[in-house]
Amino acid sequence: MDPLLLGSVVGLITILILFSGISVAMGLLLVSAVFLVIFDGMRSLELMPEIFFGKLDSFALLSIPMFIIMGASIASTRAGADLYEALERWLTRVPGGLVVSNLGACALFSAMSGSSPATCAAIGKMGIPEMRKRGYPEEIATGSIAAGGTLGILIPPSITMIVYGIATETSIGRLFLAGVIPGLLLVSLFMTWSIYATWRSGERSAAQVSYSWSDRVEILPRVLPFIAIIVGVLYAMYGGVATPSETAAVGALLCLLVAMVIYRLLSPRSLWAVLRDSTKESVMILFIIAAAGVFSYMLSSLFITQSIAAWIGDLEVNRWVLMAAINFFLIVAGFFLPPVAVILMAAPILLPVIVSAGFDPIWFAVVLTINMEIGLISPPVGLNLYVINGIAPDISLKKILAGSLPFVLCMLVAILLLCLFPGLATWLPNLVMGPAY
Repeated sequence: MDPLLLGSVVGLITILILFSGISVAMGLLLVSAVFLVIFDGMRSLELMPEIFFGKLDSFALLSIPMFIIMGASIASTRAGADLYEALERWLTRVPGGLVVSNLGACALFSAMSGSSPATCAAIGKMGIPEMRKRGYPEEIATGSIAAGGTLGILIPPSITMIVYGIATETSIGRLFLAGVIPGLLLVSLFMTWSIYATWRSGERSAAQVSYSWSDRVEILPRVLPFIAIIVGVLYAMYGGVATPSETAAVGALLCLLVAMVIYRLLSPRSLWAVLRDSTKESVMILFIIAAAGVFSYMLSSLFITQSIAAWIGDLEVNRWVLMAAINFFLIVAGFFLPPVAVILMAAPILLPVIVSAGFDPIWFAVVLTINMEIGLISPPVGLNLYVINGIAPDISLKKILAGSLPFVLCMLVAILLLCLFPGLATWLPNLVMGPAY
């Protein structure tokens, strides 16, 4: 069978299997096993365990459970509430200040947790009821938190950046730095839209609450531990003190200490819950990584990956038309699959294509991640939409989606700006770590 035709069959069957409700990892393993047996015979199954466990034989993978522990320990405390309250007191006089403070809290919380659903839940539990109480439209209140929660996979430390780095053998340190400026750009775009939308809605007077300077200064010490964690992690990674994996352990330790000392997370039951939830999420991600390794081997063994890359490379189209098609594919894939699954399945195929077209793989990682952010607030999966609906069940999903759509447009603007000015993603990594090539 022609490899391109075979690739289409594999893609269609994979989509059908994943839509059946089976777990992503088991679905990938099942598809891989079936096609390997059909085309390579039963002996090919003997290689699957070796490939599966070989994909997990990487020191860099240790950073995943460590960063997950970091996020889980912070998410189990009042850290989100304190961040939200501190920013609210300082920004309350700004039109739309409460929405802006929520987005700022999402950005800071993302930098510690690296998890979009955790950010969405932690900030949304305080922010949405407060915004509704003060007269903000429900669409703005819910949409801003849903969008702010997506920052967790872009602003470092980011689990998806780690997964991309492992899948493409790209420097994780560079990937983290590449997400900083685009992350701040997205926060700025979100805040700009929020201020305009609040001003347009005419709810400015209802949104303002007065705080004295003593109230504002009094809350600042609650923010210092978060700043210390972020600075500590960044210094350990980029100050030559530790590798990304070791830095993840430093971040996990700092977050656990903050949770135990400042937030009194001392009971064995609470600590066990943090470790239990972290282990579950870590195993899920590592299982997908290993299964995606087997899936990639199957595609390569049947010459599907090579044929697709050669076919795209032979297309006589402008490279930006090619990039537009890739972005469309990524957005659609993000509608249905979690970011980790999309990255692990698509990155091995797309990387040689974008490199041959002259695109920087570090820059592409940021573009890919923003595409995945769009999927987090877009139906039918739209994980963050359902997290918000769980926080405010009396607000319909239709309203939450309507409030999220302007922020999707902000993300598309960010992708366009990255295409026009690639240095937004590559300048900081090259400045700190030197040119990649």
